[in-house]
Amino acid sequence: MEKAFSSEYVVTIGDINYGGHLGNERSLLIFHDARYRFLQSLGFSEGDIGDGKGVVIVEATVHFLKEVFVHDVLETRVWVSECDGRRLPMQYEVKRKTDGKVVLSGSTLLLAFDYATRKVARIPAVFLEKYHSVYGQAEM
Repeated sequence: MEKAFSSEYVVTIGDINYGGHLGNERSLLIFHDARYRFLQSLGFSEGDIGDGKGVVIVEATVHFLKEVFVHDVLETRVWVSECDGRRLPMQYEVKRKTDGKVVLSGSTLLLAFDYATRKVARIPAVFLEKYHSVYGQAEM
């Protein structure tokens, strides 16, 4: 596993479905929350990862490993893998803090996107340089 950013999430009643555990759609919200905080920690956002370029998500994968309940405190680790010119794949591992069990894992594939021209773009060098300075070299 690459060196990762870590973020905490507390499960609320709004995250719970009729089965009494985390709703499946909420896993993407947890990934989104961690990704938002990760980008923010580097000085970026989903709308601007440098040079006025943002990101769009084109693929998401979730692995449901354990039930998650209201008020569980989760730790989400996020890291970039196999980065290339336009693709920014992010990996996620979510652990319940009380028992250390991995409850979710997954990935999202983001593309760099120029919102002004509405076209896929190259990942800005400023983003890659900042990421590498903090987390080391992602697989290229």
